[in-house]
Amino acid sequence: MTDEYYMNLALREAERAFEEDEIPVGAIVVLQNKVIARGYNMTEKLNDPTAHAEIIALTSAFSHLGGKYVPDATLYVTVEPCVMCAGALYWSKIGRVVWGADDEKNGFQRLHAPVSPFHPKTALTNGILSHECAALMKAFFRNKR
Repeated sequence: MTDEYYMNLALREAERAFEEDEIPVGAIVVLQNKVIARGYNMTEKLNDPTAHAEIIALTSAFSHLGGKYVPDATLYVTVEPCVMCAGALYWSKIGRVVWGADDEKNGFQRLHAPVSPFHPKTALTNGILSHECAALMKAFFRNKR
């Protein structure tokens, strides 16, 4: 399976968020070519500002595996993780993080920190289906204006 294949699955989660009037971010966790967890933003539904797609997916993965670390897993998320999610991903020791669209306003990269907020062993890949991921976000916010 390719990064594009898995990002399309994350996009489906983002579309669920869109349909529920949540900011459309979706995430999946993949281990050994199997999706073991899914999540999408639920901050409005749960009245919880920490209920981001990445957090929901990580929590589900931990539950599935019965442990708090996922060093051999990959998280696919449609939008660049925020600082909070980058911190959660750091503590999970996840092996790889792949995102679609950059988030210039709220993404972790806006910090311009000299050190990555991710675990030193975490590999990062960005720009996978970035146009599709960004288009969903733009459509959501266009509908809000």
